[in-house]
Amino acid sequence: MTDAVSLLVAVPAAVVGAAGFGMASAAQQRATHEVPVSSTLSPRLVVDLIRHPWWLLGLVMTVLALSMQLVALAFGPLTVVQPLLVTGVVFAGVFSALLHRRAPDRWVVVGGLFTAAGLAAFLLQARPVAAPEGEHLDVTDSPAFLVTIVVLVVGCLIYARVISNPTRILALALGTGILFGVTAALMKAVTTAVRGGLGELFTTPALYAACIIGPMGFLLSQNTFQQGRLVSPSVAVITTADPIVGVFAGIAWLGESLDTTGPLIAGQAIAGVVVLAGIASVTLRSTVLLRRGDAPEDAATWEHHDPAPESSASSSCPG
Repeated sequence: MTDAVSLLVAVPAAVVGAAGFGMASAAQQRATHEVPVSSTLSPRLVVDLIRHPWWLLGLVMTVLALSMQLVALAFGPLTVVQPLLVTGVVFAGVFSALLHRRAPDRWVVVGGLFTAAGLAAFLLQARPVAAPEGEHLDVTDSPAFLVTIVVLVVGCLIYARVISNPTRILALALGTGILFGVTAALMKAVTTAVRGGLGELFTTPALYAACIIGPMGFLLSQNTFQQGRLVSPSVAVITTADPIVGVFAGIAWLGESLDTTGPLIAGQAIAGVVVLAGIASVTLRSTVLLRRGDAPEDAATWEHHDPAPESSASSSCPG
């Protein structure tokens, strides 16, 4: 199959996956606000949520989104698939508004579209190239990257535990995005192994690593949604960190590469600024809506189980 045909499968699958993740985030965020608050990474939260219809809908959409992501990763390089998932922030904002019977805020949507446009510009200039045939994931090829990932995740968890200001939600979101990005790299390795036959699947360490790291990321995402006031900023951080980590994991572990010639690097940097501007506009606009009482989420119902660390600064919480 040619690269062009592969992308014709990978890109739509990735966008559908992003829409699924967006819908799942909106549904799960609503559900987590209607159950008792649990401590970070506590399985008790899932026990409370498993009987909630909105959460179950989110779970179904997550499975659908993951299936589409697997299809996209099977046909396209990680450096193409993961950045497309950032469009999930647009879908999350729109679906969240619709779930709460409000019209989607135009500035949140515009910010998400700017993010997607920046990613498209980045991909056009980065010209991502898949790994050579037969390339397998090997974390020993880049131990520094693995150590950096571990330090960042642990740092996010510690920060969220000891800090009482609203930025703790962004730390939880960042940790979630990092775990999702690593999981995507592991999933890419699994899809590569499957091409060699099902016999190789169960001998691939990446499969078992994904079965551990993936659920950890999912549980941390539920903590993030529950402890944050708005879905869009949290999803913006998660869906930004996810592809960034995924891209670097693809380069460090899977042998994928980007075009790093001088002029293209400058263009990629400008595209990155556009992405950050889009994310910033989503976060700032969501904060304004929350202060005005026009946010999709009902702050009045949230006050009944708002965690203590955020109660004193809820009006300015960006997460």
